[in-house]
Amino acid sequence: MEEKVENAEDVIVIIAEDDEGHASLIIKNLNRARAMNNFLRFKDGQEVLDFLFMRGKGPHRESGKAYLLLLDIRMPKVDGVEVLRQIKEDPELSKMPVIMLTTTDDSREIEKCHKLGCNVYVTKPVDYDNFTDAMKKLGFFLTAVRVPRTNG
Repeated sequence: MEEKVENAEDVIVIIAEDDEGHASLIIKNLNRARAMNNFLRFKDGQEVLDFLFMRGKGPHRESGKAYLLLLDIRMPKVDGVEVLRQIKEDPELSKMPVIMLTTTDDSREIEKCHKLGCNVYVTKPVDYDNFTDAMKKLGFFLTAVRVPRTNG
């Protein structure tokens, strides 16, 4: 059976980032890079898990849509490493691309995330200009990526 894959602009980008400034810079610079995606923003790991696993009263993912997750590690309630673990252990969600996007550049943390199944690990530069440049490059990447649908 052939798996359905979405064009880059049809992929919904989930941004799991508790820092308001970082989140707005990410979205602004992805848009500058002509990433024409819809963005969903969550401020903590529990919100992301509730959305993806369709729990609670908040918004839930839609079956048949393609999602890509930009995931910070240091978040309240549930950290990004635990969110990554739960996603990659779930048969429906395991194919969803997860890009770790965090200030943590500890080699042990990077290794742990890759072992759990993250697709890409990007360290957010501390310097503003370098940060915006990194987000523009990520945006160009998003314009070309092909992502499988959930519940495909």
